[in-house]
Amino acid sequence: MSASSTKPYFMRAIYEWCTDNGFTPYLAVKVYGATRVPMEFVRNGEIVLNISFGATSGLKMDNNAVTFSARFGGVSREIYVPVENVQAIYASENGQGMAFEPEITEQSESQPDESTPVRAEPVKPSLGLAAVSNKVDVSGAGSDVKSSTEPQKKFEKPTLKIIK
Repeated sequence: MSASSTKPYFMRAIYEWCTDNGFTPYLAVKVYGATRVPMEFVRNGEIVLNISFGATSGLKMDNNAVTFSARFGGVSREIYVPVENVQAIYASENGQGMAFEPEITEQSESQPDESTPVRAEPVKPSLGLAAVSNKVDVSGAGSDVKSSTEPQKKFEKPTLKIIK
């Protein structure tokens, strides 16, 4: 019998450390396969999710997946992230946490069974965390690499629009 992965145990430990110290735990996720997230917030095949107690409902981190409900743009969504898709878990305030090597196997790249809805096409793995940008590169070539002469743009904060 093979030993289970240590990754979900480390994820739960970092989550607990974040909450014990008053930090906001964030989950960096590579979107492919059985991942269910709001696709309008995915950039370069990745999404960063706030998994704090105040931002989620029914958070469950087991050895296979992270599941919870959260509101995106005022709409409640059910989120499902397989453990192998998690790239990092960290505190948003100071960036401390843990990054993981990609765990892409033939099984995770293949189509899931009919009971699991597919939300995104498989994407090529990248090491480390990719920068989030406002542009979507559909070619997939060199989307994570920036020229050193190119100035770095600040990330724009989200805004709320009040509708009367």
